[in-house]
This record gives sequence, structure tokens and C-alpha cells, in this order.
Amino acid sequence: MEIQNAGKNPVRITDTTLRDAHQSLLATRVRTDDLAAIAAEMDQAGFHSLEVWGGATFDVCTRFLNENPWERLRLLKKLAPRTPLQMLLRGQNLVGYRHYADDVVRAFIHHCAECGIDIFRVFDALNDERNFETSFSAIKECGKHIQASICFSLTGPRMGGPVYNLDYYVNKALILQDMGADSLCIKDMAGMISPYDAYDLIAALKKVLRVPVQLHTHYTSGQGSMSYLKAIEAGVDMIDTCLAPFALRSSQPAIEPIVVTLQGGARDTGLDLGRLIALGRHFERIAPKYREFRDDTKMAVVDTAVLVHQVPGGMISNLVSQLKQAGAINRLQEVFDEIPRTRRELGSPPLVTPTSQMVGVQAAQNVLVGRYKMVSSQVQDYVYGLYGRPPMPIDPEVQKIALKRYKRGNQPITCRPGDVLEPEMEKIRQTAGDLAKDMGEVLICALYPQTGMQFLKWNHGLEPVPKEMKPKTLEDVKNEDEIVAKALASMRAGIESE
Repeated sequence: MEIQNAGKNPVRITDTTLRDAHQSLLATRVRTDDLAAIAAEMDQAGFHSLEVWGGATFDVCTRFLNENPWERLRLLKKLAPRTPLQMLLRGQNLVGYRHYADDVVRAFIHHCAECGIDIFRVFDALNDERNFETSFSAIKECGKHIQASICFSLTGPRMGGPVYNLDYYVNKALILQDMGADSLCIKDMAGMISPYDAYDLIAALKKVLRVPVQLHTHYTSGQGSMSYLKAIEAGVDMIDTCLAPFALRSSQPAIEPIVVTLQGGARDTGLDLGRLIALGRHFERIAPKYREFRDDTKMAVVDTAVLVHQVPGGMISNLVSQLKQAGAINRLQEVFDEIPRTRRELGSPPLVTPTSQMVGVQAAQNVLVGRYKMVSSQVQDYVYGLYGRPPMPIDPEVQKIALKRYKRGNQPITCRPGDVLEPEMEKIRQTAGDLAKDMGEVLICALYPQTGMQFLKWNHGLEPVPKEMKPKTLEDVKNEDEIVAKALASMRAGIESE
């Protein structure tokens, strides 16, 4: 859609409301029907792209919602044909939690393109460009847009130091551009980029890159909107925002204040504020259905502690759950203190799925049972090199301990991880058998062998769907509120009678 009254160099907006926003705030639980109900109107707003897929959506659809993720994508493409649809892809991890063989990567990307994805935002948890090779090649084969992403990370409160300094990001960006990226995204998954670092980083990238530059951040630390404004001043081409009802906290900054801030200037987005507010009303209406997934345990909209410990919100929730199960929640601060040391010994990886889980679990085990007395199979795979090359060398002593009894040997690989993985698709087809009716269903089994097969049994009526997976309606919410209100009224009456 043509944008009206835009500036001479308008900031382009990727809207994340249909994916990352509800993943960040509502455990990715918003159902396809509620997204489809507003998709056509979102298509008319004038966004640069709509992020609708990838990340955790695929897993949650099959594991918790009893929805076919491919059907969601096809439906959204039908309802929003004018605006490019975008997805988040974890490189060789795709949308799963391990590296998949090259034939799975190619089949998955080709099917995504067939079902409606136009822009593939590709990242790797270690920023190892070798893990982009197969996905980039497959995206090019499909004639789609490659947005290469660099995970933004820090080892101190600001950009710099021996690892995540300006040269690191600029050099990575040039490598990815030479590999065929059509645009470059700085992916700040923990909301840690500060305003002046954003300015310096974007300005440096704009000086050396031919391709457009996008900034993605979260509001977690409270710096998101300020960092966007400085990035805009530095010349960033695109930013990620979402509609106000699903914004802030650990989600993206809200679009509406940014539209007003830029109005009338050279970077005016040209988006209609009234239209955006009207779109937001839909999400306000449906939000009560998903309130059980919202974190309402604290008053603050931002997590100022992340400015000190730098642990992403999802990683914190996993640690808390693990320590509660172990009856050791009182040792949480010890784990926070251990995380920087463990991370450094494991090569200072960015803390994003799946490396955040690896570092967090290992740090907890180091505190609870002794340093590296227990090493998970996932950390062993990581130290061996199956996830790629970390930004810094792994501590030799830690490497020796982790690989002492490792099934593949005690000498890490130095090649691209995908080169040691045997083709998988034919074996997966045989395992899925008649249960998988098409390529999409075969790929569900490829990515999630257990939960994927279970989903297909539910979806094809071979087993009953658990009650908790049935969708909740607004009428259900109203009835719940009435029950609670009656209970409270009865309690008050009892107190007053006493």
C-alpha cells in the first residue's frame, strides 16, 4: 500500500504484533482465528512487512494449540497479500532446538516460500556465518529476500571490550553481505542496546554496507524507544515495533508514539495514527482470553535488573523453574553470579535460544552440584562444535572435562556443523508413514519427532484433543469473572457478618 505524507526518507516499519509481540508477552498463545480476524486490516496499514511466523509459533501451534502452523501461514497470506510476510528462522536450527541436516533445511525453506513467506530473517545463536550457508542458498533458490541477522550481545554494560565491539559487528555484517544478504538486521533479543551504542553501531554499518539496515530490539530494559530514536538519527532504514496493546515490557516498543515523534520530518513514517489506534482495539478486545499467560507478578513495566545481570527474561524464568524443582530457589543470586563466568568459559556466546538455555542450565548445575561435575549432552554437543564456532575460544580445561566421555570423541570439529549431519528426510518420511499427509506434515515430524507426531494424531482425529488445548472464548472469560466476583462478594459478606 502506498504510504501517504511520508518524509523524504521515511523509516519503514516491520510490525511484530502477529508474532514476536505475543510470543514475548503471552507465551505465543494467540490463536490463528484472532490473528486472521485483523489480518486484512493490518495489510492496509502500510507496514514494510508483517512478522507473522517463525520463532516459537511453529512449536506452540502443534504442542499447545492443536493448530497446523502451515495452515496459519497460508491463511494469513491469503488475507494479507499486499504486505510482505516475514518469519524468524534460526539458521540451521530452523524453528527447532538442534541443527538439522541440509536436506531438512532446504525442504523447510522451500515449503515456507510456497506457503507465503517473502522475507526470511535468519540468525544464528553463535553468529557463526557458516550456519547460514544452506539456508541462504535455499532462500535464493526460492527467489525470496534474505535478511541476515547478527545477534547483539554484550559482556559489559555498553558495547565494547574484547568480544562485542564495533569492529566485531561491522566485520560480521560485511561477511553476511558478501554471502548474499539482501538486508542486515541487528537483533537485540534481550533489549540491551543503549541509545548511543545504537547510534554508533547503525552509523558505522550505514557507512560500509550497500544493503538496508534494520534494528530489532525489546523494551525489557526500558531503552527500546530511545535506542530506536538514536538509530533513526543515524540512518537506520527499518525498525521493528508493534501495536500498543501488545507492546512494552519484554515485547517491542509501541509504534504509535514513534509515528507522532517523526511526524512532519524527513523520516516521517507516513503511517496513519488513527488507523493504528483502530487496529489496536482488536487486540485489546481479544487480550482477556490470554490473560493467564501474562506476567503480572510485578508493578514495573521494565526489568532494570537486566541492565546489571544481562540475563534475558526467558532465561530467568527457566532458571527459576529449575531451582524451584530442586528446592534451591534461595540460591538464585548465586546462579546469577555464576552465569558470567560459565558464559566466558564457554566462549562468550550470545544469550539467545538455544545458547541461553545451555549457559543457564550449566551455571545452575555448577552452583548446585559443583563446577562441571555434571555436563548436559547439549553442552557436550556445543563444546564439540555441533552448534558452530563461539565468538571466543572455549576454556581448554572445560573442553577437556565436557568431552571426557563424549560419544563422538574428545577432539572438537572445526568444519561447518551441517557437514557432519547425514541426510534425514527419507528416514523421516518412513517414520511418519501414512500419518503425514503432505510435505508440511512430514516437516512437522522432522522438527518435533515426539510432539509433532502427537499433534498429527490429534489433528487427524486419531486421539482425543486434551481439554486444556481447546480455545477459550470471551464468554468463558466473562463467566470466570462472574464466578470470581461471586466468590469475593460471599467472602466480604462473611467478613462483615462477623
